[in-house]
Amino acid sequence: MKRILLLLAALAALSACQPKAPQGGYPIGQVPFTDVKVSDSFWGQRLQASREVTIPLAFSKCEETGRYDNFVRATKPDSTYHVGGFPFDDTDVYKTIEGASYLLQTYPDAALEAYIDSVLVLVAAAQEPDGYLNTARQMNPWHPHAWVGPERWSEVEGGSHEFYNLGHMVEGAVAHYQATGKRNFLDIAIKYADCIIREIGDGEGQLERVPGHQIAEMALCKLYLATGEKKYLDQAKYFLDKRGTTRVRNPYSQSHKPVTEQDEAVGHAVRAEYMYSGMADVAALTGEQAYVDAIDRIWDNIVSKKLYLTGGVGSRYDGEAFGDNYELPNLTSYCETCAAIGNVYTNYRMFLLHGDAKYIDVLERTLYNGVISGVSLDGGTFFYPNPLESDGRHHREPWFGCACCPSNICRFIPSVPGYIYAAQGRDLYVNLFVDNTMTHRLDGGAVTVSQHTDYPWSGEVRVTVDENRAGRFTLKLRIPGWVRGEVVPSDLYAFADGKSTGYRVSLNGEAVSGELQDGYFCISRNWKAGDEVALSMEMEPRFVRAHEAVEADRGRLAVECGPLVYCAEWPDNAQDVLQAAVSAGDALSEEFRSDLLGGLRVIRDGDLTLIPYYAWNHRGPGKMEVWLHEK
Repeated sequence: MKRILLLLAALAALSACQPKAPQGGYPIGQVPFTDVKVSDSFWGQRLQASREVTIPLAFSKCEETGRYDNFVRATKPDSTYHVGGFPFDDTDVYKTIEGASYLLQTYPDAALEAYIDSVLVLVAAAQEPDGYLNTARQMNPWHPHAWVGPERWSEVEGGSHEFYNLGHMVEGAVAHYQATGKRNFLDIAIKYADCIIREIGDGEGQLERVPGHQIAEMALCKLYLATGEKKYLDQAKYFLDKRGTTRVRNPYSQSHKPVTEQDEAVGHAVRAEYMYSGMADVAALTGEQAYVDAIDRIWDNIVSKKLYLTGGVGSRYDGEAFGDNYELPNLTSYCETCAAIGNVYTNYRMFLLHGDAKYIDVLERTLYNGVISGVSLDGGTFFYPNPLESDGRHHREPWFGCACCPSNICRFIPSVPGYIYAAQGRDLYVNLFVDNTMTHRLDGGAVTVSQHTDYPWSGEVRVTVDENRAGRFTLKLRIPGWVRGEVVPSDLYAFADGKSTGYRVSLNGEAVSGELQDGYFCISRNWKAGDEVALSMEMEPRFVRAHEAVEADRGRLAVECGPLVYCAEWPDNAQDVLQAAVSAGDALSEEFRSDLLGGLRVIRDGDLTLIPYYAWNHRGPGKMEVWLHEK
């Protein structure tokens, strides 16, 4: 209870936002991705694909599908024009600019910067004098998009997405401002935010409204940190406090009851995860313990009853929603890519609040499976849902009419290096194992460390202190649940093979022993340049069994190795993979195939071949199975 009262560090710049004016926020701070230089082959390939393929593709699709034209049309309203598409199409532009802005911080590119500026000229021209900007209404105010209602905000708790558009606009604008120092996008976002603050609230002449689709809550926290204007934080808190009290009250948008009374994840999974993230942000900045208590309860519900083995969330196609407890079908699992990204956002914020490695365990599982399965290895095709079984009808697409997942991938992948480390005072957390070099200031001075590893293909990790101006500090090395015999931090899944794995830690070649603190192996010393900590984790294929209450997985086993979940796919197997059967006592062999799908570890059980789940569907549509029949 006291932790929330001891908030000393600045609110972490999640997805690269760094505080500029106010103080107060999460007890633990994110080490931003701009402090981390990745040299890792696994993530380096994905970052390169994002830079060279995904983001350029997204910009081209914004041109091709008329996203930019919408802003032009908004400057010349036409009563005869039929407004099609989706009322949130504007956000594809904002999200792609956000991802491109992250790239600019690491890879300066004058041509890319100029292109973004040219797009922002169109966006600025479409903004109304009082700040309102929503092309789905403005293109034809007399007959706007069917979802947005006859007047401003009349359907914002339903389908208009006016506040959702604000959220992604702000996220993109803050990223662009930090990347370039220019205010051309930031001023647009400020003007729209101010418009909403004037018109929405409890004051005379204002309307009581909350977002139908959440994200404005955490975006407004970023705007508060970027500007120092508390009114943005106040509006974020207003949106949360009013939820469950306005005219629209339903589980689909998590408005069925006040947020502090909620204890189960329900409704649209992306909206839910964004709301939980916003609750964490506002709690960190205001000390609102009731928010923390609520998301603690909800997190426990997800991890113990509603989380897929891949880290995916949202089991139902109907409403893109969480199902009932233990409702985790495989063939019809939805597991939207955006929801997996939202799950990363939520779990990282939970870690920043509580400092427990269990949240990073869930984040890592989601990142290596449920998120990156959503984009092809070359960065050019995508999944919207990510099922754990396929009868051959599921395949990657080059784009979608509803393009929220590809554009979300645009903004997420470049920010991944920002999840590797975190810091608190004189503590440096090593959360993810990625080959990289990082320089960050701790209390007392800057520290440069490097990681050398072939993770996730190897459990060997070396962390070297290259330079230390901070004096004595504590290196907190996460020991993943998978090596400690824990699949997830609940009884939802358990290893079924009776094996045990362990780990060893050494300092400068000498073995080090110690107890774990919240899942971290801690070494405190006055570090010298050249000091090296080696973590050796036994990484081998393991069989996993689901809780008996998960009907879809009864009598079935899955295979994982380290952080990766595996699947059987048609190109590698002569047999029908949907009928394949295994036993928990089977001897599993493994082989690294550098010639297959960018290089990966293949696991074999007799004549059955398994590949990492993220890599399926790269060789054409066909059958795939994660949960295999148990003999």
